[in-house]
Amino acid sequence: MNESEILEYFKQTGAILKGHFKLSSGLHSDTYLQCAKLLSHPQIAEILCAEVAKKINIKVDLVVAPAMGGVVVGYEMARQLGLPGIFCERVDGIFELRRGFEIEKGAKVLIVEDVVTTAKSSLEAVECVKKYGGEVVAEACLVDRGEGAKNLPFPLFSLLKLNVPTYDPANLPDHLKGTEAVKPGSRYLTK
Repeated sequence: MNESEILEYFKQTGAILKGHFKLSSGLHSDTYLQCAKLLSHPQIAEILCAEVAKKINIKVDLVVAPAMGGVVVGYEMARQLGLPGIFCERVDGIFELRRGFEIEKGAKVLIVEDVVTTAKSSLEAVECVKKYGGEVVAEACLVDRGEGAKNLPFPLFSLLKLNVPTYDPANLPDHLKGTEAVKPGSRYLTK
């Protein structure tokens, strides 16, 4: 599957948003990839996650996805790989395992997210996995926005690599200055 075919799935599901967005990393962007819209179509999720699963070339025992954005893609990746899949979620701002989830000591873990930008959430999930005795050996995602892979101490397998510009809020380009930033992600939700 080539980049234009993959992007067509994002376009047909309305998952590529244009405007002024504040990302979970704190950076701003004029493009947001709302994978929840894409993943609301199970047939598309199956096709795209199968493509990512084909790239995984290391031994993995368990898939762990950070909630919220990674839950659906983590489930489908675990299904594609024939592995158990669990998710971690924030408790007082820190990823924890809940719902009776466990990680066997020494388990080789694949972190799975929808989009990786700076890898901040990924690295927080790594700390959670370590705390419960697992070893993260790689990460997989639908979209690598270009900066995250260099911040990771293990391989990142992505379906699509997009170099979508991000901006420090103190140094916005003219087309974003004076416009209100929307926060479509789930980190720091208060309502």
